[in-house]
Amino acid sequence: MCCANVLEFTVDQPKISADVLLSAMEQAIDPMVVIDEHNRIIFFNAAAERIWGLPRAQVMGQNVSCLVPQTDRALHDSYIDRNRETGIGRIVGTSREVEFRRANGEYVCGELSISRVQVGEAGRIYYIAVMKDVTEQSRQRRILILQNEVLQSLASDVTLQEVGDQLCRRVDSFVPGGVAALLMFDGAHKVSVTSSPGMPNRYRTALDSMQLTPEQMDALRSDPASSNTVVWDGYSSLARSLGLERCCSSAIISRKGQVMGVFALYLRDDEPSLAWPERVVSTCMPFCALAIEQNQTRQHIAQLSNFDSLTGLLNRTSLHNVIERLIMRGGDSQFSLFMVDIDRFRDINDALGHVNADRFLIEIGRRIRALVNDEYIVSRSGGDEFIIVVPDCSHRRAEQFAENLINSIAKPLQVGENTLSISCCVGISTFPENGPDSESLLSLADAAARQAKEDGRGLYRFAGHEKNQVAQERLMLGSALRDSLARGMLKLHYQPQVETMTGGLYGVEALSRWHHPTLGNIYPSRFIAVAEDTGQIEAIGRWSLQEACRQMVKWDRDGVHVPTVAVNLSAVHFRNRALPEYIANLLKHHNLTPDRLTVEITESVMMDNSSDTEEVLYAIRRLDVGLSMDDFGTGYSSLSRLTRLPLTEIKIDRSFINDFEHDTNAQAVTMAVIGIGSRLGMTVVTEGVETEQQWRLLEELHCDVMQGYLFAKPLPPEELEKWFRERQERGSFLVPTKV
Repeated sequence: MCCANVLEFTVDQPKISADVLLSAMEQAIDPMVVIDEHNRIIFFNAAAERIWGLPRAQVMGQNVSCLVPQTDRALHDSYIDRNRETGIGRIVGTSREVEFRRANGEYVCGELSISRVQVGEAGRIYYIAVMKDVTEQSRQRRILILQNEVLQSLASDVTLQEVGDQLCRRVDSFVPGGVAALLMFDGAHKVSVTSSPGMPNRYRTALDSMQLTPEQMDALRSDPASSNTVVWDGYSSLARSLGLERCCSSAIISRKGQVMGVFALYLRDDEPSLAWPERVVSTCMPFCALAIEQNQTRQHIAQLSNFDSLTGLLNRTSLHNVIERLIMRGGDSQFSLFMVDIDRFRDINDALGHVNADRFLIEIGRRIRALVNDEYIVSRSGGDEFIIVVPDCSHRRAEQFAENLINSIAKPLQVGENTLSISCCVGISTFPENGPDSESLLSLADAAARQAKEDGRGLYRFAGHEKNQVAQERLMLGSALRDSLARGMLKLHYQPQVETMTGGLYGVEALSRWHHPTLGNIYPSRFIAVAEDTGQIEAIGRWSLQEACRQMVKWDRDGVHVPTVAVNLSAVHFRNRALPEYIANLLKHHNLTPDRLTVEITESVMMDNSSDTEEVLYAIRRLDVGLSMDDFGTGYSSLSRLTRLPLTEIKIDRSFINDFEHDTNAQAVTMAVIGIGSRLGMTVVTEGVETEQQWRLLEELHCDVMQGYLFAKPLPPEELEKWFRERQERGSFLVPTKV
């Protein structure tokens, strides 16, 4: 039976004809395939021809197994027949991600949905499959997973080889037929294969015996992309005899210009396009450089600054940063926060002692990690409290996850010679319903966990009526903010940024301040979240740009030359394609050159993969306006797109500078970030400098620019002018402020 006849049975004829529906299916942008009761293809639209790379004439009337990967073809009919007979199947009626090859050999990732259709009086069973090409989305997600895993490994007490093995294994799983390798050079230019779990032993032995000449090292230094001459050209015959057909690679260069090694990706298949393998190699470069230069030191630093030293999970400070960035995404962002509190942990701690109690907590962390997906965020906030953030979590899904948590943790646990029976309580809060910021969400989840504990053991509770108070406060603040913005009650204060080596003024950062007649001073972290929630953030951003430009003109007229002003913009602004034109007109109106303005972006912009955002960023940079990455290093996804965005500046977050002069780990991670900036040609600004010792250490590390209370707090324009003239008279802006 042809597809049109099938549609005659399934369409209400007076309303829509089968020919119309068939034409619509043929012109659909998503690939569509229909098979009959004998599993033969009876419909194959133009979009299906494109995604499979097969002409319709070649597949029509053929068994549908011709479209599935070769390894799955033998049993494919049996799966369909079982569903046809019983109605039971894992795929039909659901959506799942599948991988297959086009006719030209190129790998494609698709989202496949299959529907079962019963046709005619005889009840024949047909199937309609709809495929959506999600190759690019899948690749972006894999890069984020790669980055998250490697960064967490770098924050743990592991060796360079272990980090390299993990990186190579993940890359091997991302690139079909891929064999990744991390090669290092010693002082004598001898090559050693540090990591490559999938490399044939004969090829590893051949590479391990290689020693580069000074001329080869010079060539790699001047052209890192020429590394195939070292790891492939002289060994391609051996490689092909072992099933390796092609190679993508790049030399790893230190910030001092030293050639440290090569990251290579060998391919078992003769791929028609090397775009994806080359992108993976490029993504791995920053990780390889960091791992080689700062491996041991950075392990301890990341453990202290971002991760709980006992369990390896995110600590409370990092959790706050991650939550705030999730909130700053705006749009329809929503997530649930689960706070897990172990029952009777104090008794466990007293009975087992601290060592065994630590082992107990490590095992609880492992059980939680075994339940979560890659996109979940897991933290130990201290003591026996664990926190999990689950994106896009419905109420029903939250209930199921809480039950799974409670049941998994409740399994008997062997610690030393003791078998423990465990229970826990779970408190759940949700964004945006239960609060506009991380503190509110954590407090409400904690209160819900306490309520669960009061009600009994092994229970979960959702955050209660407190959310009404939060909503009312948000409504009140939103109204007051709108009124204040209209009446010009917001102000900009400016914090100087000083060049470390020359003592000159690099620029200032513009920071919004709000003093309300009745509410008093309201912190930016509070009113910016309200502005996001109430749709006022774009108006505040436009006002900030206007005010900064106006102030620069006034300073110029008064003989106060501020080279550049940095203005913070929210992720929302960068989804507006009119932003570059707005900035260009603003600069033209005030007769300012583009280099006088720098736009600061947050990590939420980095994580936004929309084409609009990326196009806006590049359009701004084409104006010659600076682009700065704010709070660099506080999240776990900064590096994945760092090299792909047109940034001119990165700012090291103040959290790395706290106790900087006494913390060698913080010094080392700062040096690593300065190295990243140096390699990528970006200016590095360190925030939060408060002591002269921090200043001297940053000077030794060759940090470009410093900003902090040591030199000046954020100042109103008149006070900044006074500050400027005093330092100008002394001949340097590197003068500590007297407190």
